[in-house]
Amino acid sequence: MTHLKTLLATALTVLSFSAAAQTSVQISDPWVRATVPQQKATGAFMQLTAPKAMRLLEVRSPVAGVAEIHEMSMADNMMRMRQIKEIALPAGKAVELKPGGYHVMLLDLKSQVKAGDKIPLTLVVEGEDKHRETIEVTAVARPLGATSTSSAMPAMKH
Repeated sequence: MTHLKTLLATALTVLSFSAAAQTSVQISDPWVRATVPQQKATGAFMQLTAPKAMRLLEVRSPVAGVAEIHEMSMADNMMRMRQIKEIALPAGKAVELKPGGYHVMLLDLKSQVKAGDKIPLTLVVEGEDKHRETIEVTAVARPLGATSTSSAMPAMKH
């Protein structure tokens, strides 16, 4: 019986190390743009780096009725924004979700998002093997004029 317990403990240890070895998508600098009262939409931004080829399929947040993956692009000298089904995450290459490019739209906001608020996001990614993974992220709301990491700081006048 002791041998069986040792074998079981060893198997569980190996399985837990295997699960830990399957590294998740690395998320860097997640943030959301703050809103004004009554505003019903905002954007969420971050950098994603996958250890293997994956796709971002879905985003959810309890602060919004709907979360969609969007892309902004130039077409006929006009900037256009459209919902897309997924974003490819090439192995080892950072993909930036930023204003003016790929981003997440949080729609039907349930309340105003104020600078400093911590916004929970749930990302759903899928590998080439069709295995889906859910990643919990907390994004900090930045002031209305924020466009990148550097713009989170107030502008200085000379």
